[in-house]
Amino acid sequence: MVIAADAGAPSFVWRDEVRLVPPDATIGPYHEVMELPWPEALVAVRPLEREIEAIAEAALRDAIAAAGVPIGAVGVVGSAPRDIARIGNPHIRAHAAEGILFRRVLELAAERAGLRWSGFVESEVDAEIVRSLGRAAGRPWRTDERLAAAAAWSVCSHK
Repeated sequence: MVIAADAGAPSFVWRDEVRLVPPDATIGPYHEVMELPWPEALVAVRPLEREIEAIAEAALRDAIAAAGVPIGAVGVVGSAPRDIARIGNPHIRAHAAEGILFRRVLELAAERAGLRWSGFVESEVDAEIVRSLGRAAGRPWRTDERLAAAAAWSVCSHK
């Protein structure tokens, strides 16, 4: 999601979904190893994490190129860092770990690209910003789009 601030109002420049897993993957990296004991899962996922970092960097470059406008800042919504080992259910733990991983790799991609960035958790996203952006975005307006747009607008409007 790329948003421009045209005369103080949002305008959607680029709107697409970014896939942060390898093209041949059918599930997320922690889902692949969720039945392993947590310490072993962490080790098993490390090579995939490096690949996902590269995918995030390429996705950011592609989004910037597709937008065709200068990008001044990046807003990322994802899970807050927390102690994943304390989550007993392996499936819930996999989702939580992937939420943290995906946020981290996008923040790292922005940093490596030399862009100003801010990370947000869902509860930090301003509901009024989401409503006003929804009017500009039109339909469809999925939850992940709402959150991404609100994060982008937040960093765009706080120069």
